[in-house]
Amino acid sequence: MSVQPIRLFGDPVLTTKAVPVVDFDAELRRLVADLADTMQAAPGSGLAAPQIGVGLRVFTWNVDGELGHLVNPKLTLSTDEQLGPEGCLSIPGLYFDCRRAQSVVARGFNMYGDPVVIEGSEYLARAIQHETDHLDGILFVDRLDTATRKQAMKAIREAEWSGLSGPPQIKVSPHPTNGFGL
Repeated sequence: MSVQPIRLFGDPVLTTKAVPVVDFDAELRRLVADLADTMQAAPGSGLAAPQIGVGLRVFTWNVDGELGHLVNPKLTLSTDEQLGPEGCLSIPGLYFDCRRAQSVVARGFNMYGDPVVIEGSEYLARAIQHETDHLDGILFVDRLDTATRKQAMKAIREAEWSGLSGPPQIKVSPHPTNGFGL
């Protein structure tokens, strides 16, 4: 298993809805392992497959020492809410107060296709909601109130990693071009 590059804000895969997993095979188990390795190396509290460029409905989390994963999640949210700081590995170094449900019941499958139910509150609930949003092409900045979202977008434009503040940065592919250098 291996650590994969994390896609950053602006990458279209982050705003594209992921498709359900239909094959619970060795490839899915490799994906879950890569997600866990990448999340822990970052380090982060959660990571969804689209964040490493894979458009499948699967994510991992690491909250309070509990490492887990969920495939094809469906959430039931509490009516009680929490407001607290939230960040994202695809928007590195930036944190903003985001409103989320206080608790969640998440139904889905493990990497072997067995049904699972995860119940969480507070930080685990926040992580599960955040990662499920990634599977729907939603970033946490999309959930911020208007004033906070404006601040967030300004901070993203000014972030060293964003590339949104000036002309596009041209990167040379490490892959062979077969003589078709463009």
